[in-house]
Amino acid sequence: MSALSIDQSIEQLCINTIRTLSMDAVQAAKSGHPGTPMALAPVGYVLWNDWLKYDPQSPLWPVRDRFVLSCGHASMLLYALIHLAGVEQVDSEGVTVGRKAITLDQIRQFRQWGSPCAGHPEYRHASGIETTTGPLGQGIGTSVGMAIAAKWCEAHFNKPGFELFGNDTYALCSDGDLMEGVSQEAASLAGHLKLSNLCWIYDDNHITIEGNTSLAFNEDVAARFESLGWQVRHVDDANDLKALNNALQFFKENDQGPTLIVVRSVIGYGSPNKANDHSAHGAPLGEEEVRLTKEAYGWPADAQFLVPEEVLEHFAQGIRSRGESEHKVWLEKLDAYAAEYPELFVQWKAMQAGALPDGWDAEIPQFEADEKGLATRVSSGKVLNGLAKKIPWFLGGSADLAPSTMTHLAEDGDFEPDSYGNRNFHFGIREHGMAAACNGMALSGLLPYGGTFFVFSDYMRPSVRLSALMKLPVIYVLTHDSIGLGEDGPTHQPVEHLSALRAMPGLRVFRPGDANEVAEAYRAVLSDATMPTAMVLTRQALPTLDRTSHGSATETRRGGYVLADCDGTPEIILLGTGSELAIALEAWQQLVADGVAARLVSLPCWELFDAQDEDYRDKVLPPQVVSRVAVEAAVSQGWEKYLGATGRFVGMTDYGASAPYQRLYEEFGITVDCVVAEAKDLLAEKP
Repeated sequence: MSALSIDQSIEQLCINTIRTLSMDAVQAAKSGHPGTPMALAPVGYVLWNDWLKYDPQSPLWPVRDRFVLSCGHASMLLYALIHLAGVEQVDSEGVTVGRKAITLDQIRQFRQWGSPCAGHPEYRHASGIETTTGPLGQGIGTSVGMAIAAKWCEAHFNKPGFELFGNDTYALCSDGDLMEGVSQEAASLAGHLKLSNLCWIYDDNHITIEGNTSLAFNEDVAARFESLGWQVRHVDDANDLKALNNALQFFKENDQGPTLIVVRSVIGYGSPNKANDHSAHGAPLGEEEVRLTKEAYGWPADAQFLVPEEVLEHFAQGIRSRGESEHKVWLEKLDAYAAEYPELFVQWKAMQAGALPDGWDAEIPQFEADEKGLATRVSSGKVLNGLAKKIPWFLGGSADLAPSTMTHLAEDGDFEPDSYGNRNFHFGIREHGMAAACNGMALSGLLPYGGTFFVFSDYMRPSVRLSALMKLPVIYVLTHDSIGLGEDGPTHQPVEHLSALRAMPGLRVFRPGDANEVAEAYRAVLSDATMPTAMVLTRQALPTLDRTSHGSATETRRGGYVLADCDGTPEIILLGTGSELAIALEAWQQLVADGVAARLVSLPCWELFDAQDEDYRDKVLPPQVVSRVAVEAAVSQGWEKYLGATGRFVGMTDYGASAPYQRLYEEFGITVDCVVAEAKDLLAEKP
């Protein structure tokens, strides 16, 4: 059906196409949120067609502007925009495959199995979806990392006459996003860093699932953001295209800090009976209501999934034509840049390809055997500095704990408003905001790490989960990993956290047992950038093991290996990780001295060990050897798969206490004598 029979301007035709696609998709799925896409259709239209630097034919153009739909429940707004803009789908190699990223048939299958049009936008499901935005607040938190990455790229790669690198980030957010705590952390960080390339568009519609926001939320949002260093502009009516354009023009000209555009909308706009009704927010309108709403829009009441040809032509003449032209000019300048600055160009290409420079691991230190040894947080800091010498886009920091987490890069400065090219980040006491920002940095091609005490991984778990869901190569440096931190007491002593993170699919949890396992753990992690990693490290010093008489630390890459062995088949197998590996080694030595055929297995990363082939796993842990004892200063949950029905566990069954760590290990029975006693008791039970 031609749009010629619909008497309205081309702008209104585009807006109403977005609205009716959203209504129809939600109605067909019999689930979803139609109100917000309907209300924000003008915002999406103006931003995409008039402002976004984006080439739909090359959706992975590295310097494209990023659009983040933080209010992910309004996913149909994004799917409609991707479809109308004609965004091309790319394969895993980034090559276009000759079809639209979101087809009309896929929109018809909104929220159904196999459709990229999931209930909330999912990264990698379709080109044009820049990040996964399900939990409220995550999108805007991630957008801060995207803006940081763009500022870093500008500072590192741009040269006079070649201002080629950098982009703007736009995030559309809701009342719910701004209620979540992570949004305050993210906004505070962005304001401090004066990220003038960041624009949040706040849908001030006064509605959440339970009803009017006044039930729980009556603060002056604009005043809050102004106090955080943001520039604030107001648009009193989401349908006022001129006001929207003026606000976006202000953002483009603003260099003082991030911009918040407060847009007043009426949820379910145009719906005769449900305007500003929370039922329009979280449920289909119903067939009759859809008909009435379409009539109110001047739309054919019986038409479903109607996309007038004029709308596609308009978007082709707008974002598609503009993006193609801008991209072409950029590529021509990039060729000249490559000739003028070949070294930087090689870096840029490697970073965009997810590759590593030649010799990237050459500065990873090797540690000599040392009975006193180092805390693994200390050896980790040495490895981080070695990696940073060879990988310019390897960068990070901590949540105000760099002196403790050892995450400072000694040869680099601080990332601050006057020094965006530096690589040390002070995230402040904002663990959740830090993790979300690291996700945004990783989505932009950087290799970020963020550090804090292990117990505070609780504060950032939602962002860590999204790292795993999106398969992002973020490294979480988590120190003070057990009761071994001592006097700070049980509030700071993680006991259940290893089990909690190991339960998360797609996350590698490394707990290395000495300095060389730390080095090899980082080598393994950087060699495989397909998932995030939790690097769990000690406060207390651990012996650096003599590898001439024990298993090679290079086997750390397998997640588990035989550290010390006996002749022939062992009677019993000891297993240990982290700080308890040294305890297990002493216990092994005592058992061997007592004539017991014992094997010691280091198991620093369960996920990598489980990924090995069955033959290797059976060689390390022979199924016929059922007498096994594991030692770890944490709860036992998860160890069952290695210990079986008859194995024993030496560890924690409750929270810790405040005392020197040596006393704590004695009081909680995590000692050499306890491991030996459990082993002998287990052997005595054998028939």
